[in-house]
Amino acid sequence: MKQWLIFASENAIVIIDALALVIIVIGTVESFFGGLRAMLGSPSGHERRDIWLRYARWLVAGLTFQLAADIIETSITTSWEAVGRIAAVAAIRTFLNYFLDRDLEDVRRRQREATESTPAAG
Repeated sequence: MKQWLIFASENAIVIIDALALVIIVIGTVESFFGGLRAMLGSPSGHERRDIWLRYARWLVAGLTFQLAADIIETSITTSWEAVGRIAAVAAIRTFLNYFLDRDLEDVRRRQREATESTPAAG
């Protein structure tokens, strides 16, 4: 039974890491081309901010998947050195995820405030 759990966990880690990679690559490519369009055109600050916000959302999603894979990996790791390495990587990913998510929420709050303070046309 234990061998089966280790086998399933190792495969889950690879699959989840692959999903995270796909998410981050798609977000990066989308942001790259959006950034090119923004640099070649004359976008407003709002458009540029939207490009970076979308990218941050992709990164938060990718980091969340990577953290899930790290959590699974700690359950099958037998060496304390490996657990320490995984814990350090997970802490860094959690730190990045927290601050990206906090920045996204701050921008959403400012956008809501700006929308609420703008008088409706009518």
